[in-house]
Amino acid sequence: MKKIFVMWVVLAYIFSSCSGNTSTHHVHDHHHEHNHTHEHAAHTHNHEEHNHEHGTHDHTAHDHNHAAHDHGHEHEEHSHAGEISFKKAQAEAVGLQTSQVVPGTFTNVIKTSGRILVAQGEEITVVATVPGVVTLGKLSFVEGTAVRKGQAVLSLASSNLSDGNVASKAKFAFEKAEKEFKRMESLVGDQIVSAKDFEQARLNYENAKLAWEAVAGKQTKDGVSVVSPINGYLKNLQVKEGDYVTVGQPLATISQSNRLVLRAEVSEKYYPYLASIQSANFRTPYDNITYKLADLHGRLLSYGKASDSNSFFVPVTFEFDNKGAIIPGSFVEIYLLTTPMEQVISIPISALIEEQGIYSVYVREHEEAYRKVTVKLGANNGTEVQILSGLKVGDEIVTEGAYQIRLASASNAIPAHSHSH
Repeated sequence: MKKIFVMWVVLAYIFSSCSGNTSTHHVHDHHHEHNHTHEHAAHTHNHEEHNHEHGTHDHTAHDHNHAAHDHGHEHEEHSHAGEISFKKAQAEAVGLQTSQVVPGTFTNVIKTSGRILVAQGEEITVVATVPGVVTLGKLSFVEGTAVRKGQAVLSLASSNLSDGNVASKAKFAFEKAEKEFKRMESLVGDQIVSAKDFEQARLNYENAKLAWEAVAGKQTKDGVSVVSPINGYLKNLQVKEGDYVTVGQPLATISQSNRLVLRAEVSEKYYPYLASIQSANFRTPYDNITYKLADLHGRLLSYGKASDSNSFFVPVTFEFDNKGAIIPGSFVEIYLLTTPMEQVISIPISALIEEQGIYSVYVREHEEAYRKVTVKLGANNGTEVQILSGLKVGDEIVTEGAYQIRLASASNAIPAHSHSH
């Protein structure tokens, strides 16, 4: 019994000891677990903060570097985009020329139209010296045909007329009048014939002589030739083959064309500016050349003080030398030059490139590269045009050969550098 009691006491002690250790161990473990969890959470938090800060810093720096790279790329693209390669050998082959843009004097203009006329005193009308039927012969005279002094324009035949051959009759009348005059001349001194009869004989002789000289040496098988009295060209022929003409009837007009008249028709709205007109340039439709009156000894003759009753235009008239192949009677574009303007940027018309109403020029960037620049145009005087915007002083532009660069730009434009991320 005693032994059993002792055993229970020992068991009770062991049990109490185990319970105490278990409790202590549990508390420790709980404390350790709590501390570990807290430290882990703190560590996690610190790690996330570190990562967040690190990530933000790297991302910002990366973006900054990327932006810097893009900025450099944009700068590179700006400096090369749109440039057109045109080799030096190509430029020399097409005769390319350039000039530097500098401000200067530009003469204001009034653009209109008008006509080239023959100056007064530069035309002669050829008339019939004898009656007859017009024969043009083998020569085909049309308006504009050049003629020389003494050259036959046409012939007047009279052999088939009832009055007979005019040339033969003129010759016979002259020879008869000459004999009668000489006979009277020998008798008037002895007063065998009266002075009155002698004067009548002399008058008949003079008239017959003039009639004969008008046809002498001009007889042909086609009749009496009508010749040009001056060098010039046939402006108009007023008769045709087979027409019958009388003495003194106009046959043709011969023009020398040494001096011509430029007649501009100006709208009434420009009337206040007419007094300031100094000279003019004009452009012909048949040779595409712009002529300057300053180079042709031109001068202003007059300008109308009022418009014609049948027109809304005021005439302005110039006279100039015909040094070129300018056709009288032709219609032309006219640029009336008025008061000059100072410090104006202007370029030759040959430098312009037109595409659907938009005008451009080529600016030289360096020896073998060019850039296309759109320009806004102002006044145009026929040879140069005022530039309102698009160019600046110092730009070197292409004045000859622009269209060749335009053709080259279709195939060898330098592409912009690209970089993708």
